[in-house]
Amino acid sequence: MYFSIPPHIEEFRARIQRFVDDRLIPLESDPASYDEYENINLDLLAELRQETKAMGIWSLTMPVERGGMGLALSDIAVLYQEMNRSIFGPVCFNAAAPEDGNMWTLHKLGTEAQKDKWLQPIINGDLRSAIVMTEPAPGSGSDPSGMMKTTATKKGDKWIINGHKWFITGAEGATHFILLARTSDDPRRGLTTFLFHKDQPGWEVVRRIGIMGPEEHGGHCELTFDGLEINDADRLDEVGHGMRVVQTRLAMARLTHCMRWTGMARRALEIGTDYIREREAFGSKLIDRESIQLMMGDAALRLQICRLLVANAAWKLDQGDFAKKEVSAAKVYVSEALTHAIDTAIQVCGAKGYSKDTLLEWMYRYARQGRILDGASEVHKMIIARELFDANTDFWKWGA
Repeated sequence: MYFSIPPHIEEFRARIQRFVDDRLIPLESDPASYDEYENINLDLLAELRQETKAMGIWSLTMPVERGGMGLALSDIAVLYQEMNRSIFGPVCFNAAAPEDGNMWTLHKLGTEAQKDKWLQPIINGDLRSAIVMTEPAPGSGSDPSGMMKTTATKKGDKWIINGHKWFITGAEGATHFILLARTSDDPRRGLTTFLFHKDQPGWEVVRRIGIMGPEEHGGHCELTFDGLEINDADRLDEVGHGMRVVQTRLAMARLTHCMRWTGMARRALEIGTDYIREREAFGSKLIDRESIQLMMGDAALRLQICRLLVANAAWKLDQGDFAKKEVSAAKVYVSEALTHAIDTAIQVCGAKGYSKDTLLEWMYRYARQGRILDGASEVHKMIIARELFDANTDFWKWGA
């Protein structure tokens, strides 16, 4: 086992660190940097994205011949963490959700014609995308194969879509959409995936759903479909292979969330550390008090475990393994450790941490979604348990 990174990845990491420290973090304290939903405003984002493109750090997992960097997941784990030391970071490098997962899916499963039409503009940063999967009850959530209500009915060389979706991240600002719908009652091969453009008739955004925390660009939206027509040429993968598309996307997307969250947790502990270095109470600096050291040491220990879990899962995915238990373990542990790190930083900063004078309250509200999105923590613990029961002693083996 080697716990080191290649020299070229270290060089990228250092460049990202400098950009985050020198360019992004200063912008976070300027109210003019934000849009009405507490994310970076789009004009500023466009300017910063031109800068990161000029740096040569852009669309990290996409092929070099399509304008990306062609990096493995093990490589981007290091870089995503560095990016998300700023709340503005990942989106500036075209490395934020849902784009990274959507690009990965189209790259892995799309035809060359589909990649030219649907993927390339996302890689270029010319437009944004969304994946349309979850539904209001009694429709699909963590169990799309068994509960999907939205239907796609074949009519000639077209598919007719009818149904209702919600919590579709980025839908209000997206141009390209990946849609999952039911095409048969087959319990294993009943779902199929399609691609559509925002200007196609037969669907609408009903509302942008207000949420507890700051929002991604385009919000989390409720959509209805009433006769949307999609050409069969815009079907992604084979009929009935919808769950294969979901599994291809979600393993990567869940793990890249974890990569980014380790960066946010690091930043929270940095904010807390800066404060306790300077703040005095009862005759000494807070950093010298044992109670503070125990709190911060515990949070740092959990974060280090996060980094190792993410690195292991990324390596296994790079080897072609499904890495079910590894990705689920990372998803559960990192989402909880993120909240713990932010909560710890708020506690050591006292009233200042609870105020809007630091980013900690922004992070705290943002982090709560981590234990829900892309499968609730309880679902992932069930996945780990099933892997344990099915594999028995092989559950603990080393390697892929």
